[in-house]
Amino acid sequence: MAGSSHGHTPAAWTGVTIAFIGFCVSGAYMVMAQPLGFWAGMVIVVLGGVVGMVMRAMGMGQPKDAHAVYETAAVRANTTTSTEPAAAQS
Repeated sequence: MAGSSHGHTPAAWTGVTIAFIGFCVSGAYMVMAQPLGFWAGMVIVVLGGVVGMVMRAMGMGQPKDAHAVYETAAVRANTTTSTEPAAAQS
């Protein structure tokens, strides 16, 4: 995952940070036995996901073509790889 820059975008960092804050709020209110605060924290968690998706749609996320999963067969056919060492090629 680290080789593909998975999640190293402003959209990912912002969405996860907001969701983490919501998780902390929800956990604190759960311990204090306050259901309204718990559900408010859960709303913040969902808001983090929405903000992340909106930011990705605005172009602040990782482009789809940057990931190997979205590589097409035509692109793979154009990139030729040889199993022979470079010195053995003629």
